[in-house]
Amino acid sequence: MSTPEKINCLIIGSGPSGFTAAIYAARADMKPVLYQGSQPGGQLMETTEVDNFPGYPEGVNGPQMMMDLEAQAKRFETDVRSGWITKVDFTGEGGIHKIWVGEGEDAHEIHANTVIISTGASAKWLGLESELRLRDIGGGVSACAVCDGFFYRNQDVVLVGAGDSACEEASYLAKLCNKVTMFVRKDKMRASKAMQNRVKAIDNIDIRYNTETVEVLGKDGVEGVRFRNNISGKEEEIAITGFFVAIGHKPNTDIFAEYLDRDDQGYIIQAKPGTAHTNVEGVFWSGDCADKVYKQAVTAAGSGCMAALDAERYLAAKGIH
Repeated sequence: MSTPEKINCLIIGSGPSGFTAAIYAARADMKPVLYQGSQPGGQLMETTEVDNFPGYPEGVNGPQMMMDLEAQAKRFETDVRSGWITKVDFTGEGGIHKIWVGEGEDAHEIHANTVIISTGASAKWLGLESELRLRDIGGGVSACAVCDGFFYRNQDVVLVGAGDSACEEASYLAKLCNKVTMFVRKDKMRASKAMQNRVKAIDNIDIRYNTETVEVLGKDGVEGVRFRNNISGKEEEIAITGFFVAIGHKPNTDIFAEYLDRDDQGYIIQAKPGTAHTNVEGVFWSGDCADKVYKQAVTAAGSGCMAALDAERYLAAKGIH
């Protein structure tokens, strides 16, 4: 195996948080190396239109926005690489964090003074062929009401989910849409009583219990949905133009489980509130791998800035240049 590569700042992940961290780290002469991971560009690569990120008055599609961020990071000489992190050792012996890219004899070992984790979170989907096909072509399937709800003003939509986040998204959509039909798989929600009471009090939210999606209808865009009552077995169809899935996200943090403090859902816990510090010295979080509340591109970018600044200060305190 070759001699380990020594670097000052390793960034794992390439969404808005990772590229923003790279921009700040590069401008601070930290010579960052960024590995893009399994989904270069993160969740925004699945988003057709982004209208709520500052600086794009006419909006921008997700992939174009990520190309812009990558180009900006490269402008300041960020070393952007393809590759998948397969193993880490954050025991921090000698202040060094060890990371492996690839597997077996071909694995590339890196020794980093600082690591910024920007691995994000992956939305959970129902797994229906029709759902994923329409999602992939930008045909009206979304996992983010705040991101995409604006496009369905005065229209009828369906939202699938039963937790607090689903209730929040249903409430948000109800302000914009003509009608929100909420599919709950069981005979009751798992959301808090306060959130349940909130959605029940909104006139244009129709809650369907014991309901499962059979198929999202439409060729080039959502036109309706076929659903089944899982008690009676009866199937029905309704006409809609938007289909929202709010059954949760899974943070991409399993590889760090041995070293980093995480909550019961796998989100990295902030060691010092208001900072990007983790419980491991020299390892920092940014973006949706730790943020389970906002989950927006702009907040992810902001935390990328925080992580780079905290990493810079950490190196300065250690006298590392």
